[in-house]
Amino acid sequence: MNTSRGFLHITYKLYHHLNIIDGEKKSHCLNVFFSVMKYAWKKNGYKADLRHETIHKDTGLCRTTIKSCLETLNKLNVVKSIRGRSGKTYIVNEVFLKAEKLYEPIQIAVKPTQDSRFTATLEEELYINNISKIVKGFAGNKEKIIDELSTLPLEELKEEKVNVYFCKLAIQKKEEHGKSYVSPDKIVRALSNLKNERKQANPFYKAKKEYNIRNNLNWKGEPKS
Repeated sequence: MNTSRGFLHITYKLYHHLNIIDGEKKSHCLNVFFSVMKYAWKKNGYKADLRHETIHKDTGLCRTTIKSCLETLNKLNVVKSIRGRSGKTYIVNEVFLKAEKLYEPIQIAVKPTQDSRFTATLEEELYINNISKIVKGFAGNKEKIIDELSTLPLEELKEEKVNVYFCKLAIQKKEEHGKSYVSPDKIVRALSNLKNERKQANPFYKAKKEYNIRNNLNWKGEPKS
């Protein structure tokens, strides 16, 4: 007997993750994402071999828009694209999915629903880490997002599973900064050593130093006690 997808929970994390996309493109990306999910099932590892024509039939979007949305979803680590011989394979990041169940079509009994005033409501607490807060807080400003993320600990950036694209750029910036950064103490020591070397090479200083030693004088030229 054929089974069909009963339901699929997609967390609000995806919706908030796409806040960095402005205007109409966000809705287009969601539309394309749902089209991919139509074919990317859990039993297949959330993978689907699709052509743009298939997504076009599902969404009604033009191929240029579909291509742009898929590139955006790939950069944001939502849907990874892998090129094959006869098209592309799309792999959905399970971080944005909560649960999936299959059902076998059966006849469902219908009964009157109770008054919604007496129906318990479900409150979902959404966890947003420092990285998500930064990405959301500076949505639309890529450079600012990367600057702020580069101040976070390296381990936190490496462990991030959602904002991988921005974290990768932040790690690169952090590494570049580390290569060019020189400790102020190291600079002071180098200047001090250079000054001392020049002082020792000065013939007048050397002559005065030798005179003081011969006459048992201190560096001020006064007799040593």
